[in-house]
Amino acid sequence: MIWRGSDELLSSGIINGPFTMNSSTPSAGVYANGNDSKKFKRDRPPCSPSRVLHLRKIPCDVTEAEIISLGLPFGKVTNLLMLKGKSQAFLEMASEEAAVTMVNYYTPITPHLRSQPVYIQYSNHRELKTDNLPNQARAQAALQAVSAVQSGSLALSGGPSSEGTVLPGQSPVLRIIIENLFYPVTLEVLHQIFSKFGTVLKIITFTKNNQFQALLQYADPVNAHYAKMALDGQNIYNACCTLRIDFSKLTSLNVKYNNDKSRDFTRLDLPTGDGQPSLEPPMAAAFGLSVPAVPGALGPLTITSSAVTGRMAIPGAGGIPGNSVLLVTNLNPDLITPHGLFILFGVYGDVHRVKIMFNKKENALVQMADANQAQLAMNHLSGQRLYGKVLRATLSKHQAVQLPREGQEDQGLTKDFSNSPLHRFKKPGSKNFQNIFPPSATLHLSNIPPSVTVDDLKNLFIEAGCSVKAFKFFQKDRKMALIQLGSVEEAIQALIELHNHDLGENHHLRVSFSKSTI
Repeated sequence: MIWRGSDELLSSGIINGPFTMNSSTPSAGVYANGNDSKKFKRDRPPCSPSRVLHLRKIPCDVTEAEIISLGLPFGKVTNLLMLKGKSQAFLEMASEEAAVTMVNYYTPITPHLRSQPVYIQYSNHRELKTDNLPNQARAQAALQAVSAVQSGSLALSGGPSSEGTVLPGQSPVLRIIIENLFYPVTLEVLHQIFSKFGTVLKIITFTKNNQFQALLQYADPVNAHYAKMALDGQNIYNACCTLRIDFSKLTSLNVKYNNDKSRDFTRLDLPTGDGQPSLEPPMAAAFGLSVPAVPGALGPLTITSSAVTGRMAIPGAGGIPGNSVLLVTNLNPDLITPHGLFILFGVYGDVHRVKIMFNKKENALVQMADANQAQLAMNHLSGQRLYGKVLRATLSKHQAVQLPREGQEDQGLTKDFSNSPLHRFKKPGSKNFQNIFPPSATLHLSNIPPSVTVDDLKNLFIEAGCSVKAFKFFQKDRKMALIQLGSVEEAIQALIELHNHDLGENHHLRVSFSKSTI
């Protein structure tokens, strides 16, 4: 039996003309053998990867902005087609890599919009052609708003109207109120949820008017707007702990202590405060294993009764809460090295030790400096392609990576990087804390000596197997440049190979991911 839904109509080219659905149109989710009573049972043969994604079971009252927000953490959204009458939508990403990352992320964890599960799969259409379709004004307005945000002019609004539009200079600080607080919500839980939208610099939690509240500062106000748009009104847990989010009048937070009430993630040297209890291991560090901290995808989360006593027990999360060790799986055993993992995971924190498993070399353990850095690396790197395979990162059951005993066979698979000069986050308050971005095809290059030319740098990346799409030096500082490569996977591999490359004149190239495009 072959399932024929509206995605099949797309493939047949019907969408290129005026597209209408009437009673004779096969319904999405109905087999084409004429038996309308047989519902779609998720056994449709999987499509090959495509940058067009097919979304099913979307709520009838969902907005275009909410659909777009599902794709935003994974890359640029270039087109959208809503079929509300059929509870479906089609989302076109700028690249196949972004679509693959999005599907990989949502495959084990079903996203929710308005408390309703939404199912995502590859479309068998390679491109959305919506120019001649009616009722596309709202979709195009929402897409234009996204484009404006990404170019740094406007912020994303919920629809075609200008309501909610934020001008440049909008505060990067959000004020968060948790309503219907049935289960405890910790600083770590908030950090995990909001980190998916950008780098969280500081969080302060407090109780005011008998309500649990928080102030949360992003590195970029655009990230704050994305988070507000996607998360305002969402429940963290089933039917409770509702997020109410506004922009704060503050533009920066002053955090004096790092404890369970406040945290400055750029200042790991801050005291815990007089009389303050020392930090317990974050009780919800495993949060990201069971529930995606991405737009519209906070619930449902099954929580055992122990949560009522202040401890969340998350089924299926094998990691130890607060652990700084990651289990990295599905690696390419022929190409990956401890040093390669050190460089890659070092973009998101200081890596102390790496161990590639002796008997199963596609698996490795990576020990970060602390649990927050482990969470950050896991959020950004799990689901990314590396050397032809989709990398997976979860919290490990191990609390530390053990070095091999003297005489024990290891073949150089375990390395200690604790004292490496290549750590990016040793200095408290370093600007590196404010320049942490997801993997992207555009790399930021710095520490370039005056004698190195555009061609020198292009050739360096070409010799590393990359296809260079664009390059430009910074106008005000020629020590820095942006280089755009053919794919995110190329950029990840180039960063591993060329970070700290000797350019001569005692200059070593610094490579990181950029949020910009050329």
